[in-house]
Amino acid sequence: MTYRINRGHVFPYEPIEKNQKPNPSKAGQGQTSFKEILNNSLQEKNAIKISNHAQQRLQQRNIVLNEKDMGILKDAMEKAEMKGARESVMFYKEVALVTSIRNRTIITAVDSKGTEENIFTNIDSAVIVQSK
Repeated sequence: MTYRINRGHVFPYEPIEKNQKPNPSKAGQGQTSFKEILNNSLQEKNAIKISNHAQQRLQQRNIVLNEKDMGILKDAMEKAEMKGARESVMFYKEVALVTSIRNRTIITAVDSKGTEENIFTNIDSAVIVQSK
């Protein structure tokens, strides 16, 4: 047995031989390609998340955002990000959505009936989203 020293610790070491073949029992079973992992990661990065708080507000106020709405909001978030926005209030239909552009997250939602003071804090931009 051969040993190697790494940062003051001794580890057993078995050199890989040139003729050594990969273990066939592990090859191709349940493995995901790098391309698939990258594509999934990119899709997750671009997907809009809804915080628990926002989910509660949407339910309380009977606000429904369908797949088309989420796509429109996603596009608006991408445009806001290109302009340097980090935290935005997005006005879409009859709803104001406070969002984290960097995290692609809807933080809270307010409909036109629920705005008492009409004050939004800790935002650096406002986006008026046109429905398509």
